[in-house]
Amino acid sequence: MLLRDRITQDMKDARRAGDKPRLSVVRLILAAIKQREVDERITLDDAQVLAVLDKMVKQRRESVAQYQQGNRQDLADQESAEIRVIQAYMPAQLPEAELDALIAAAIKTSGASSIRDMGKVMGLLKAKVQGRADMGAVSARIKARLGG
Repeated sequence: MLLRDRITQDMKDARRAGDKPRLSVVRLILAAIKQREVDERITLDDAQVLAVLDKMVKQRRESVAQYQQGNRQDLADQESAEIRVIQAYMPAQLPEAELDALIAAAIKTSGASSIRDMGKVMGLLKAKVQGRADMGAVSARIKARLGG
C-alpha cells in the first residue's frame, strides 16, 4: 500500500472514530501533499511524500522551540503531539552507529577531504537517510568529520 493511500485510510478511520486531534493532523498532511502535487503538477511517490513529512516535522520542531522560548507550553505541547502523529508515517529513526557508518561510507565514496566537499557527501546521504534522521544533525556530523 502506498504511503499516501495509508494516510488517506487513516483519515477515514480517525473520522469514524471521532478522533478530532488526529484527524486534523492527518488532514494537514494530506493538504501539504496535495499542495505540492498541485504546485509541481506531479503525483508524489513515497519518497517525495516522506520529504513532505520530514519538512512538516522540521517546521513543528522549530515551532516548539519558539513556543518554549515564549513560555507557551500549551502550544508547544500541541506541536509535539502533531510531530508524533506525523512521525507515525515515517520510517524508524536510524541508530547512531548506523548513521555514523553511512556517513563514513559516503565520505569514502565521494573522496571528500574538506568542508568544501560537504555537498557531495550530503548528496549521497540524502536519499538513504531522508525521513530516518534529522538532516541538520547529519550535516553537523559531516561538518565535524570533515574538520569544519
